[in-house]
Amino acid sequence: MKLIVCGAAGEVTGSCYVLETAQARVMIDFGLHQGGREEDDHNRRLVPPDLSRFDAVVLTHAHIDHIGRLPLLAGAGYSGPIFASRATCDLVPIMLRDTARLQEADAAREARRGREGSRPALPALYTSDEVERTLPQLRHLDMDSLTPVAPGVRVRLVDSGHMLGSASIELRATDGPGKPERVIIFSGDIGPRGVPLLRDPASPAPKDGSRVDLAIMESTYGDRDHRPLADTVEEASAIVREAAWDKQRILIPAFAIGRSQVIIYYLAMLMQSGRAPRFPVHLDSPMAIEAIKLYRAHAQLLDADSLAQLRAGSFPLDMPELHLVKSAEESKLLNDAPGPIAIIAGSGMCNGGRIVHHLRHGLWRKDVHVLIAGYQAAGTLGRQLVNRAPEVRIFGQTIPVRAKIHTLGGFSAHAGRTELIQWAKTLHDASRPARWVLTHGENPQRQSLSAGLAPFIGQAPTLPAYGDASEL
Repeated sequence: MKLIVCGAAGEVTGSCYVLETAQARVMIDFGLHQGGREEDDHNRRLVPPDLSRFDAVVLTHAHIDHIGRLPLLAGAGYSGPIFASRATCDLVPIMLRDTARLQEADAAREARRGREGSRPALPALYTSDEVERTLPQLRHLDMDSLTPVAPGVRVRLVDSGHMLGSASIELRATDGPGKPERVIIFSGDIGPRGVPLLRDPASPAPKDGSRVDLAIMESTYGDRDHRPLADTVEEASAIVREAAWDKQRILIPAFAIGRSQVIIYYLAMLMQSGRAPRFPVHLDSPMAIEAIKLYRAHAQLLDADSLAQLRAGSFPLDMPELHLVKSAEESKLLNDAPGPIAIIAGSGMCNGGRIVHHLRHGLWRKDVHVLIAGYQAAGTLGRQLVNRAPEVRIFGQTIPVRAKIHTLGGFSAHAGRTELIQWAKTLHDASRPARWVLTHGENPQRQSLSAGLAPFIGQAPTLPAYGDASEL
């Protein structure tokens, strides 16, 4: 029995693991590598072998860096089940359909450029038809219930507090009757504590006290803590007030599911409290609009404060100033709309979607504020803005950056270093994992978190490269 790391090894995107036993072959996540041309090459080249020969796929959550390559399975002939929480099963179609549309649009653009230049065009990674072939394979799992998913393999999902439906996984596997059962923990993406809408992350330690054989843990922010949320909200309030009184524009790149809803929550709170004047807020993301409906449908997953608001007759994301932008034509009209105005659009790393068009029309203007409210992977347009690039390339054009760029780390959907260490301590105290592996983090972050964990777990966690395997 072995567990192979097939993605997110020394990087934050492309999560994928393969468990091989004498009885079964199971994939955990199959995410998109996000960034530039090199990452796109990884999506095509760094693929586990024999994609058709899996018995099951299990998902931690619906972000594209964890699910974005699932249609490759259908293209390779895999027709087995894809297991996830109920909310994740509802979110996956929204995410994959949008990603396929973007892939196809990018491929068409590349083909036009290829005819004009010397660089060969790349085809779409997969098609909308392959997405539709994938969706019937989704099978929901009840949270906190140990469920068989393949011969000799059982999984239990627990809330990881990262996004609606996100989970850490307790996986139990055996090579056959009479063989010992091994226990593997996958942290998935761990959310911060005390943020609105979602519950705090729960520990995936086995309920029966079994010792964990292998713990695989994310390390996105393993080297630093986020700015306190209250300070971030105050900074955002000051930016919003300045932009509103000066009749300026605010552009907010945001992941459609999770980050967009948190931003709406805080903008509503600022305006309702009188700490910021009221002005139009446009949610320019069909995916985020659909996600709001799912927040209502899966209200049982929300935190205690949100449930209290619902019992009192209001929904936390209701906001009179919020306008839902559904069509591309409506989105284009926003470029000429007078300020003050705020536009929330995807993608969160500015590497696709409607926000790229808004940045193309807004970065060169001094009366524009860009609020970066989430992690920006290496190679993305968002990372260039965070690094204060004086100019950027968008759709083949060089755009000078005159807009004010604000990085608001306190809104992250990932736990910071202190919270990651506390999560690990809780798991260690409950089940004493025999081995630890750090993934889903760039190498400086993994190394820093490893140094923070080693004193109390009694070992230096492994920092695997792509294709590295842990024998069980």
